[in-house]
Amino acid sequence: MFAVIQTGGKQYKVAENDVIIIEKMDAEAGKSVVFKDILISGSDKKVTVGSPLVKGAEVKGEVLEQRKGEKVLIFKKKRRQTYRRKRGHRQPETVVRITSIKA
Repeated sequence: MFAVIQTGGKQYKVAENDVIIIEKMDAEAGKSVVFKDILISGSDKKVTVGSPLVKGAEVKGEVLEQRKGEKVLIFKKKRRQTYRRKRGHRQPETVVRITSIKA
């Protein structure tokens, strides 16, 4: 069984026991979360496509950890002006394990 969920402005194709990295959610490690925005759900034989969402479907998951992602470097430079600025950014993210899919 699989589902396509929408969270944080992005879409993820998930199945049971998958570990996904999503935008930061307000949940502590060890807590369970429920995703209600299901776009597609199905199995090998039958696929249900929502318009825009599948009614009555939900995906449950467990938060494994809250962390920061890889560092992204921002470098600004103007040639021949001795102007250089180097900054870094680490986006907060949440690691979630999908526990069950109800279609």
